Amino acid sequence: MALIRAVLNKEPRIEENTFVAENATIVGDVTIGKHCSIWFNAVVRGDVNYIRIGSYSNIQDGVVIHGTYLRNGTDIGNYVNVGHNALIHGCTLKDHCLVGMGAIVMDRAVVEEYVIIAAGAVVLENTICESGFLYAGVPAKKIKPLTHEQRTLLDNLPNNYVLYASWFEVD
Repeated sequence: MALIRAVLNKEPRIEENTFVAENATIVGDVTIGKHCSIWFNAVVRGDVNYIRIGSYSNIQDGVVIHGTYLRNGTDIGNYVNVGHNALIHGCTLKDHCLVGMGAIVMDRAVVEEYVIIAAGAVVLENTICESGFLYAGVPAKKIKPLTHEQRTLLDNLPNNYVLYASWFEVD
């Protein structure tokens, strides 16, 4: 059973039809929207600041989401894909974006709608990732505009994760 617990009298709120893996951890001031998935070994730690995750977003295996005490909460929009082992810290991920496997998005960074952060990229503090582009590297830089296929992927991938989560429903 997942570890879901209050911290300082702030209890996670998880909307309907959200899958939470048995070994995921969700603590403190966390709100998760409808039809999301929090996968195996993910940690959503709203102890020092809030975490908000919109609907139809997927937080994949090994992801860590946190904030900075008294400074930066974390806002994740709707239809967001956070890839395996990514670190999301005190930043904003707007709707229809993808953070690739092993990427890091740091405090006060803003990833606008329809952005892909490549696997292993590091988005530094205060960076604004402009809508419609692929960002890659360390530190992450704007590489090129998204293709039609990439934008379609951002529209369709969240629904794939709703499907995958349905495979784990208890009869």
